[in-house]
Amino acid sequence: MFGWLDCCSSNSDSLCEEFAEELNNFSLPSPLPQWPKGKDFSTGKICLGEIEVVKITKFDKIWSCSPSRVKAKGVSFYRPAGVLDGFFSLGHCCQPSNDQLSGCYCLVARCVSVDPPGDDRIHDSFSESLALEKPLSYSLVWSSDSHRDGCGYIWIPNPPEGYKPMGFVVTLEPDEPDIEEVRCVRADLTESCEVSEVVFDNNLLRDQFYVWNTRPCKRGMLCKGVPVGTFFCSREKSWDDKLSISCLKNLDSSLRAMPTLDQIHALIKHYGPTLYFHPEEVYLPSSVSWFFEKGALLYKQGKDKGLAIDSKGSVLPGGGENDKEFWLDLPDADDIGDYVKRGNIESAELYVHVKPASGGTFTDVVMWIFCPFNGPASIKAGLWSYTFDRIGQHVGDWEHFTLRLSNFNGELWGMYFSEHSGGGWSDASDLEFIMGNKPIVYASKHGHASFPHEGCYIQGSSKLGIGARNDCAKSKYSVDSSTRYRIVAAEYLGDDVVAEPPWLQYMREWGPTVVYDSTSELEKILNHLPFFIRFSVENLIELFPTELYGEEGPTGPKEKDNWCGDERC
Repeated sequence: MFGWLDCCSSNSDSLCEEFAEELNNFSLPSPLPQWPKGKDFSTGKICLGEIEVVKITKFDKIWSCSPSRVKAKGVSFYRPAGVLDGFFSLGHCCQPSNDQLSGCYCLVARCVSVDPPGDDRIHDSFSESLALEKPLSYSLVWSSDSHRDGCGYIWIPNPPEGYKPMGFVVTLEPDEPDIEEVRCVRADLTESCEVSEVVFDNNLLRDQFYVWNTRPCKRGMLCKGVPVGTFFCSREKSWDDKLSISCLKNLDSSLRAMPTLDQIHALIKHYGPTLYFHPEEVYLPSSVSWFFEKGALLYKQGKDKGLAIDSKGSVLPGGGENDKEFWLDLPDADDIGDYVKRGNIESAELYVHVKPASGGTFTDVVMWIFCPFNGPASIKAGLWSYTFDRIGQHVGDWEHFTLRLSNFNGELWGMYFSEHSGGGWSDASDLEFIMGNKPIVYASKHGHASFPHEGCYIQGSSKLGIGARNDCAKSKYSVDSSTRYRIVAAEYLGDDVVAEPPWLQYMREWGPTVVYDSTSELEKILNHLPFFIRFSVENLIELFPTELYGEEGPTGPKEKDNWCGDERC
């Protein structure tokens, strides 16, 4: 019926076993250690209140299809495999057919009961009539060819009143799925979700169909939404209404699945990345206390003279917001200022913020590095490169990367690499490791943005091959965060567990306001661009991150959006 599909089915037991093994073919370089004893971290199950969930990472393949268009990606659909007795699937999952499913998972759930107030112990419940219920029926959402054997059918569960479906179900036959296949969840135990990255995009006019991964609408360390790992699909590419499926909500306010302080230290010692700086790096990192001790000054609007800062930053104004009344700067004397600009890598350490992610089912270990100075930027156009005299320079540079760890078993699930005003996630399978399960992070030359591999990364127009250079390479300049770190915040542990340093409460600027005459400097290079690239100054400016052209002094970690929120993606 639809000639654009090349469909294949796989429903034999032998093939299911083969696929279940195939989808779990990535493992970390070294086995996981025995984590210190704690609460419910790394026990394999997480209680969300009235629901207990288990993460499934092995799957049976149901069906896959590929559009006949050569460049279009196919999609494969999977059913959770090896579900424990008493647990129920909430929906099926999917992935592009040519991708390795190292980062794919799906939650299965069961009901639990909570003792009366004052007793937070969780007990098994033999009734599934409260939190989980069977669907009443299913509605067909889409099929590849309902008259041809081997093609697939995608269904959405029709929940009882007061319940929400968590995902879709895929079958090989046109008959409705068994109502035992999945469970729906009581509405008050769910939160709304939204689509994230596109998994499958078939935009043919005669049969448009789209598939996305999903995520909670509200994300961050204070948010309760828990992604299930299922997908959303629709014949429409965009819509105004809420999604027809939901995610789970963590109603366990104690966050028992989060790691204890001893477990945090064990996780950092096991996974702490080694941060490499470029062999030609001039502006190296230092500790915050070294920066203060070497003469950094605090300035206030209307005052000509700067105030000396103690090693802990106790004199810095704390709290509030960035009112632009205060800023930090290098020492007055030029020779001392040039010395401080170059940093002191021997004193450098990673400042660690530990926080819940995905409703407390994951832990984000955010590692911040401080550099006293950010060097000038470089641009690249084809084989031609140019380093600015001043554009991109500023005092005080804060950069970070984030390890996301599964609270089910303590496994490293992925890393976020902050890149100036942007950044992105990498699955654990895409990382480079050293000394067991310790990833490598590369800091770009002068700018200190973080990347997972060596090379030259261009921020700008990849199509035109022009943009800001980020050169990354190994060198003798490195910081091992597994030994040189300091935990500065872990709010979920309570007020008295981690003492936040005074300088962390400084919400103002770590450098003076700098505005560059970018137009005159850019005009100098326009005539040197390759003949096939000709820009006006205005168009050239638009290609580069805005922070290259002026800084109102970069703010510290606690003023960044990702301190309470999720990483940009």
